[in-house]
Amino acid sequence: MVASLVLTVAVFTFLLLLGNVLKEILALLIAGHAQFSIVAEAIVLLIPFVWVIALPLGLLTSTLLVFRRFSGDQELTAARASGISLISLITPILLVSLLCCALSGWFSMDLGPRSRVEYLGLKSELLENVAKFQLPEGRFIKISTNYTFYAEKNSGGKLDNVLVTSFDRNTYTYVEAPRGNVVFDPAKQQLTLNLFDARMVVSPTNGENNIMSFTECSVPVNLGSIRNQSSQSSKPSDMTFIELQDKLSELQQEVPRTVSTNATRADLEVVRRLPEVLIEQVRVVMQRQLAFAFAPFGFALLGIPLGIRVQRRETNTGVAAALVLVIVVFYGFITLANQLSSRPECYPHLIVWVPDFLFQVVGAVLLWRANRGV
Repeated sequence: MVASLVLTVAVFTFLLLLGNVLKEILALLIAGHAQFSIVAEAIVLLIPFVWVIALPLGLLTSTLLVFRRFSGDQELTAARASGISLISLITPILLVSLLCCALSGWFSMDLGPRSRVEYLGLKSELLENVAKFQLPEGRFIKISTNYTFYAEKNSGGKLDNVLVTSFDRNTYTYVEAPRGNVVFDPAKQQLTLNLFDARMVVSPTNGENNIMSFTECSVPVNLGSIRNQSSQSSKPSDMTFIELQDKLSELQQEVPRTVSTNATRADLEVVRRLPEVLIEQVRVVMQRQLAFAFAPFGFALLGIPLGIRVQRRETNTGVAAALVLVIVVFYGFITLANQLSSRPECYPHLIVWVPDFLFQVVGAVLLWRANRGV
């Protein structure tokens, strides 16, 4: 069971890391903008964050696989014939699941959010350094969320055959110039692309193209905005459980906002609801972190009897179907709670606990039936 758990957690960790590192940091490594040590540091920082999901899923998968094989090889029948009950057999597994709960709580409530914030800071610093002076020639480089840069040649900041594209407020802008240069202002954290003999095409999504020519034009890029976008640790999803508690106390003690005497009924309703919405959003994140901490126990309690029930299948279809069903139900409720976080009247902070209680109750019933041989 332990060997299977290690392997399944490793597989899920690898898959989840691919979705984060591959599309961000690893792309910079391939393009030659980042060192392998930076990519390795990013992976290390992301591992506690992805383990919040990978650990419960790994425990569920390992219990399905192990007990499917255990029952399929008639070992369960032999144990029962020897007078050993299923409950006594699975007691060490349940103890392992409780240990996983402790680890999952640590990852979800403390280490994961802190590692995620450090990862975002590392990514923003890397993108900022790339945008400063390492604009390579012959490659398309995304130097901010809005700007993409290309230069055929870059000789010490002197550019030849430059292309700059941007998209802002439903408007696509395309600028080309035969020459230009790069100027970086460290005080303002601003990169300026000076383009000469440039031609600009402005293409609104709902209008006609506008073509303009300039003897000289400048394209400013605020590098500080790159750092700010990834350093917003004030977001509830990037806070530890202790930070969320402090934030909740702060919101509950806030003085209600005042409005003008001629405010409409709708304005008064918005002012009244705003503190409640902010408080509920923090509560949802807090309860979600706690729910993830208890998820491994529910997954193990449900995975053991499900693994026994699908043992008669010759293929792994039954295991895959059970795995998908549990994942859809669990993360479906989590997603529903996140979507309803702006509606306190729906109690979304309680919805996140539904899959935990559901799995534990259903798992206990199925275990009782399996122990009786039903």
